[in-house]
Amino acid sequence: MADDPNSTADTTSELPRALGALASAPRAQDGPADPAGQQPAGVVAMVRLAAVLIDPDGRIALWSRAAEELFGHRTEAVQGRAASGLLPAVEPRVPSEAPSPAGRRCDAFDTLDDLTGAGAWAGLMPVTDREDRGRSVLWWAYPLVEPEGRSLLVLAADARPLRARGPRIAIGRRLLPYAAAEAGQGAFHWISATLGPITPGGAGPLAPLLNRLPAGRQKVLLRQVAAAGLPALWVDAGTKLPVVPYEPPTAGVAALAAGLGRRYPTAQQRASAERGSPRAEAQGGPLGLRVVPEPEAAVRPEPAVPAPRAAVPQDAGIRGRAAEQLTPLLTNGQAGEQLTLLNEVGSKVGTTLDLDATARELCQVLVPRVADFACVDLLDRLISDAELPEERPDDDTMLRRVARSFHNSPQQWSHVLDEGALLAMPRSTPPGMALQNNQAVLVPTVGEDLAVDYAASLGGGPGLVPVVSGRSMLVLPLSARGTVLGILKLLRLPDRAPFDESEAATLLELAARAALSLDNARLHRAESKVATTLQRSMIPTRPPQIPGVQIAHRYMPGDRRAEVGGDWFDAIQLPGSRVALVVGDVMGHGLHSAAAMGRYRTAMQTLAALDLPPGQLLRHLDNLAQKIGDDHLATCLYAVYDPINRTCDLASAGHVPPVLVHPDGRGELLEIPAGAPIGVGGVPFVAKRIEVTDGSMLVMCTDGLVEVRGGDIGAGLAALCGNLIDPRRTPDEACDTVLDRLHSEDRKDDVALLVARFDGVAETEVATWTLAVDTAEVGRARGLVRAQLSAWGLEALGDTTELLVSELVTNAVRVARDYVQLQLIRVDKLLVEVSDDNHNLPSLEPAESMDENGRGLNLVSKLAERWGTARKAVGKVVWFEQPLPRQPRPAQD
Repeated sequence: MADDPNSTADTTSELPRALGALASAPRAQDGPADPAGQQPAGVVAMVRLAAVLIDPDGRIALWSRAAEELFGHRTEAVQGRAASGLLPAVEPRVPSEAPSPAGRRCDAFDTLDDLTGAGAWAGLMPVTDREDRGRSVLWWAYPLVEPEGRSLLVLAADARPLRARGPRIAIGRRLLPYAAAEAGQGAFHWISATLGPITPGGAGPLAPLLNRLPAGRQKVLLRQVAAAGLPALWVDAGTKLPVVPYEPPTAGVAALAAGLGRRYPTAQQRASAERGSPRAEAQGGPLGLRVVPEPEAAVRPEPAVPAPRAAVPQDAGIRGRAAEQLTPLLTNGQAGEQLTLLNEVGSKVGTTLDLDATARELCQVLVPRVADFACVDLLDRLISDAELPEERPDDDTMLRRVARSFHNSPQQWSHVLDEGALLAMPRSTPPGMALQNNQAVLVPTVGEDLAVDYAASLGGGPGLVPVVSGRSMLVLPLSARGTVLGILKLLRLPDRAPFDESEAATLLELAARAALSLDNARLHRAESKVATTLQRSMIPTRPPQIPGVQIAHRYMPGDRRAEVGGDWFDAIQLPGSRVALVVGDVMGHGLHSAAAMGRYRTAMQTLAALDLPPGQLLRHLDNLAQKIGDDHLATCLYAVYDPINRTCDLASAGHVPPVLVHPDGRGELLEIPAGAPIGVGGVPFVAKRIEVTDGSMLVMCTDGLVEVRGGDIGAGLAALCGNLIDPRRTPDEACDTVLDRLHSEDRKDDVALLVARFDGVAETEVATWTLAVDTAEVGRARGLVRAQLSAWGLEALGDTTELLVSELVTNAVRVARDYVQLQLIRVDKLLVEVSDDNHNLPSLEPAESMDENGRGLNLVSKLAERWGTARKAVGKVVWFEQPLPRQPRPAQD
């Protein structure tokens, strides 16, 4: 338990008040005022802020504790890793853009990097956390200039509690707490993220978020944040409040162990109490703490044919103890109720293989029937790791609150940590004893002395003491297959009879059954996560930037109840500014389909690098599938667009045909020989070449988009060919339009969609020459390059480009048989290609100081921005790129 970090305070000294009529809460004691400029004056919103800092190299340099709780990823797992691909998200709608439907998948940090291209940005963007749960998140993103380059500071807050209960409100530099009027769920739906005014005084309130950084760097970053505008909240249509970070008070584990040891009995103290007077034994030892005893019995091995009770992975002695306790209960009125409860757990807990749902089902069965409050805290490592930890839990073991449920007024439980929060339980507390000893711990009544220490150990401070004091507590270990998964904590209000050992024995059996359901859900989640991770790693998050073509793509997962599918798409740059467009679909679902998709996509990229014609490429892919013995069939559509010649070559392996949208808006379903799916074998793949006009669009998708349940796929294709797409709009807008019109929530299959707009490359931007196989052509090539660069106004690139062309032409003339081709393309960069009819690729090798040969590719690698080699259908090509010189800015008057 602790203060809900983003909720309004709710104690007897902080009565709810209307937001527009704030009044001072009673002052207990004023501490020293914060330095000037460190806290904003007036009314502010206190919000639990997560902080993430991304270095110029794209790696995470800072990941705060609040980020761990919000996104689920632990600091040690993400520190130093690439930020891209970590948090899947739904791209936010920028107000200046046309409305777009939800579902545009993206990467959170990549998108924030794009949104901050013109300065700081604030807004709402839903993300998917480590456990594939959707979270509505408010963001404040700041681009920062550092000596190494451009870094990105991201602040985030969970929008759900803010919009449900409102933020904590404070006033003045002493941050005295206030509370907003209670207005029901969703009362603060107006709340949104925005940027406050520029503060010359600095960004002092944000300094604690960056306390892990060196002081010098922290100061520089905060200065830039202040210049861009500090975080703020629109509380309603006309109220903007500055945001200050709020951290719930916490206590160190060492201090807890020292402070609590004097009140919570140790093992020796409990043993001494058991040897003491009958009265002490009746009271359960010092201050009423009782540990449900465990007989010294070995763990019974699983029988070959398990009986119903043997399905519960619990210590045999505990099962025997539960049976002994249940036997006398069969003779009184409680027996039927307790057995009904056990039966209800079996029927209502574990109805799905969702870990969160199973934990919530357990809490809902127990509240209010057994307890007034119930929560499930699981080991954080169990949620993220596929394998069970070998070491036993200790004081440093982190737990994550997976579910909670409470009875009566929610205000009584407003201090309880919300779902997703991280916490640690020292051994000297009842939850810590239950976790580390794998024992049920019963506290019949939490006295005032225990309540003070218990409130401190849970991070709630004195405000939590009235919530804890006088209650009956029962903490049960959740143990399955020999491993403690976490704890189940139950509390009763003083108006109910406290827990006794008979109930503890029954509930211990209940917890063991529930733990098995939780472990099954954990195993299913681990397998699903592997499949999802594999699939996401194989699907590009953003399209490549290729001259002459604009590309956009979308991936929509199927129903959450269905397993991950095998749909994929790709865009591969080829020599000559050409691009290969791919959409494929592996038949089936699950981990094996995702793995097969990965193999097909990797093979497709490898074959595309050979620059094979589409029909030959599919034939090689089919042959490869036969050799590796892949039993998963896959449909595939492969297209190669040439922006210089304005042609598109397409071949299909049993895939949904594409749609070509002409510049006048007319949609045409392209008739391509269908072929057979990859893996069938023995079927020819025939390619078709079409002429394309600048401004036309090619729409490629998987059958999940156009299949109509109970209908013909032709109906979906007909809709796709209708007037859905305006060719004057961007491919991104075209994707949104298609998904908005054709995709529905009841579709079970995955959807992959790729839209390419063909813009072409103007003839004036391309220069091509065929050279003879003669060393004298090297000088001619230099002259041709010099003249062409001068005509394009690129004299600044002349010397370097001439040198590199001279080296590549010299190498080509030495190995070519019939011809050498030189091509220059001016787009957003200068692309130079030298081709010949020899298929052997040159290699970059070190040249000694006195060598006269072997320096060509070394010069290219040193002086060109990018370079590479690729095979063609006949021969090879060696290419390099040079950035265009920047145009000088016009002089200011």
